[in-house]
Amino acid sequence: QVQLVESGGGLVQAGGSQRLSCTVSGWTVGRYVMGWFRQVPGNEREFVAGIDWAGDTTSYLASVKGRFTISRDNGKNTIYLQMNSLKPEDTAVYICNRGGFSGGHYYSGDLWGQETQVTVSS
Repeated sequence: QVQLVESGGGLVQAGGSQRLSCTVSGWTVGRYVMGWFRQVPGNEREFVAGIDWAGDTTSYLASVKGRFTISRDNGKNTIYLQMNSLKPEDTAVYICNRGGFSGGHYYSGDLWGQETQVTVSS
């Protein structure tokens, strides 16, 4: 069964750190570009970060650049999002996605994870 399962969400104070994981099953993550999105109620889903299959190319939402780092361990079939210096405006559900890069820009594919909630208190 093809699955993406996120973990690592929760409540954190502003200025703190959190690491999200997205573990896939039923397919080999090492062949694909992967990304993280986030969404708050009433808003559209927002791209946060993307990484190519080898981990050589990354892309970030401007507001998280320098604070968030996307990485991958293809041997563990897992993608990570290290979030530092968290702000209340980072509060959202975070979702991993299998997508691609075109012209240096990440585009989402149709395979999404189940979401994990991140809440940053002020």
